[in-house]
Amino acid sequence: MAVLTPRDAETFERCMAVEGVAVFPADTVYGLACEPESKEGARRLNALKRRRPGQAAAVLFFQPSLALAALPELGPRTRDALLALLPGPVTLLLPNPAARYPIACGADSSVLGLRVPRLPPALAALETVKWPVMQSSANLTGQPEAHRLEDVDPGIREGADLLLDGGELPGVASTIVDLTAYEAAGTWTVVREGALPAAAVAALL
Repeated sequence: MAVLTPRDAETFERCMAVEGVAVFPADTVYGLACEPESKEGARRLNALKRRRPGQAAAVLFFQPSLALAALPELGPRTRDALLALLPGPVTLLLPNPAARYPIACGADSSVLGLRVPRLPPALAALETVKWPVMQSSANLTGQPEAHRLEDVDPGIREGADLLLDGGELPGVASTIVDLTAYEAAGTWTVVREGALPAAAVAALL
């Protein structure tokens, strides 16, 4: 696996700051990232993936504490669940009463998708990134996810402003867990089983 450096993390942050789009390695597959408040960044990300504008994407933080600080309205039970599951290969669907990150939420701002990856040591430099990014897998819509940078569609690589090579990743997309009813009822649902088995989600919760 290629090793990312602090300079790579700084370059990634600068790319987000100027409304750029980056291809980067996460804990599961390669992702596309842009500044979550940037309409232009979101437009370009969607265009590179060839997907309809306005579709929801996850907001990714590189540390759980940063996610909790950005979402102070989450209830205690939901916060506990977040800390139990993150960092990890999951995308959490959370209630979003403050309608935060509306560009990433798409048509339904009452629900926010959240990611905090568990990065291997070779990619740990990205944990210094303080700001969230809007993130989606770095593949054309309907095509397989990329577990190596060279697996990313050439059009996406050519259109992105930054490419970070983290070597070969596991190649299995994150498990999507719906926690929107967890605060009130303690119930949850696996919407898509991926890198983390449903049984492991149950054990952690």
